[in-house]
Amino acid sequence: MTTEKYLSTIEALAVQPFPEVAHVDASGEGGPEHHVRVLQVSRDFWDDDEGQAWVEAEAELQACLDDLAARLTTWWGNAFVVDLGPYLSAGYEGESVPEPLDYLSQQAVSMQVWPLPDRGRWLALSIGQADKELPLILFAAVGRASALNLNMSGRS
Repeated sequence: MTTEKYLSTIEALAVQPFPEVAHVDASGEGGPEHHVRVLQVSRDFWDDDEGQAWVEAEAELQACLDDLAARLTTWWGNAFVVDLGPYLSAGYEGESVPEPLDYLSQQAVSMQVWPLPDRGRWLALSIGQADKELPLILFAAVGRASALNLNMSGRS
């Protein structure tokens, strides 16, 4: 997929109604409060004993994320970084974690977030990996402002 195709997907996610029930398919997952789309997937790393393939794949996905982030910043202003670690810890401790934060925290360490206060939502980009042998994934996610406790200015 090209950057333009990713941007089209992201723009559609930003305005698309949330599904009434949770679902998972090949392109991502969603539910009453969120959307998550897989934009790009690397190869797996089962045979990458020296880690070189992982380094190359991570650099490729990071370059794509950086390009998308630059374009999104022209649309929606500067992003801020959200550490997903506290959400992962809260989930492991049995606390309720809103989606897509629960899902993303199990895949990624952090995400870049653009508030969309006129829509009551935020949009995020993140690179994640479920386990060291599995592919790296570039995600786009949209969630309700309340999931990050964003006020109308877009900051928590």
